[in-house]
Amino acid sequence: MYCNMRLRLALLAAVCLICCISLTSVSAKNLTVVIDAGHGGKDPGAVGNTFLEKNINLKVALALGQKIKENFQDVSVVYTRNNDTYVTLQDRASIANHANGDLFISIHTNASESHNVVGTETFTLGLAKTNANFEVAKRENSVMLLENDKEVYQGFDPTSPDSYIMFELMQSTYIDLSILMADYVQTEFTAKGRSDRGVRQAGFWVLHQVKMPSILVELGFITNPSEEKFLGSTDGIASLTDCIYCAFTKFKHEYDKKTVSTENQKNDKSKEKVNNDKSKEKKTKKSDKSEKINSDKTMVNQPKTTNNDTIYKIQCFAVHKQIDKSELDYRRAAKFGKVSFAKVGKYFKYYVGEFSSQDEAQKLLEKVRTVFPTAFIVKFEPDI
Repeated sequence: MYCNMRLRLALLAAVCLICCISLTSVSAKNLTVVIDAGHGGKDPGAVGNTFLEKNINLKVALALGQKIKENFQDVSVVYTRNNDTYVTLQDRASIANHANGDLFISIHTNASESHNVVGTETFTLGLAKTNANFEVAKRENSVMLLENDKEVYQGFDPTSPDSYIMFELMQSTYIDLSILMADYVQTEFTAKGRSDRGVRQAGFWVLHQVKMPSILVELGFITNPSEEKFLGSTDGIASLTDCIYCAFTKFKHEYDKKTVSTENQKNDKSKEKVNNDKSKEKKTKKSDKSEKINSDKTMVNQPKTTNNDTIYKIQCFAVHKQIDKSELDYRRAAKFGKVSFAKVGKYFKYYVGEFSSQDEAQKLLEKVRTVFPTAFIVKFEPDI
């Protein structure tokens, strides 16, 4: 009888363990982060008096990945390189896309002709609006000149400003999340006392090729003697790793919220289709903080109108800071009519058009997408 009792307890424990494993696998949301240590192998990157960029990048990348794996069981970490090997820019992008990554973090170390320049900066994809940004992009893209098969880059010349026109004609689908992550990184660096050179945009080939939110972090200037000493030190590597890790934890929190919100929104929509009670539908919509109404199923915050009419506008783009009317994107949007904007969270979202029906807005949307491919319709509900 005692043996039977032990057997029953053992079976019960096994069943409980299986149930726990099953529940964990169902409830966990797997996020894949791709960590890209810039340069490597025959490509040393920027060279300091003592250290090489490729080695600093790799140490931070491996430390960051290890820290994420230790603290997040529901996160998969993929490296574009985990040793001192040369990986082409296109292969880095292919690795990230093949892994179906949710976030791409490219780690680099900066350089300047002046030994006095210091500080960190984090880039997202976009058209370089300053010569300094262009020089950084040109230096990082120039690694493709080391490759034998240059046809894979479709004639892109990293040294020619004309080649970067392609970045003027695109608008990244993932720009909002990319800027969000970049801002988190810079905030963490600043909190640790690093000199903040800000969140910037430039035409990095590898960021253009990956199909996910992506950033390129410049850890500091290896050409500045004191900063080089910090970048190459054990304490420096640990500090830099902690900053990017803390930024990642914030990003994951927002990513998880967005995933949950998206799923809840789908459920709400299904209920609305079944329920034809207009008054009840209005109450349901009023309680929602965001509404997906465009064909791309994009989650957007739902601003309110000041009158009693529902209106529809076309969102052309979103940026981290309010832009001037002389800026290129503003002028391009203005070709489609009066430009308006709203500050939603940390972002300034820019719109054109104002229609009483979604069908009317759809006609303009088709034209706007010839310039802003990721533009979509936003519904403004009356504030009642």
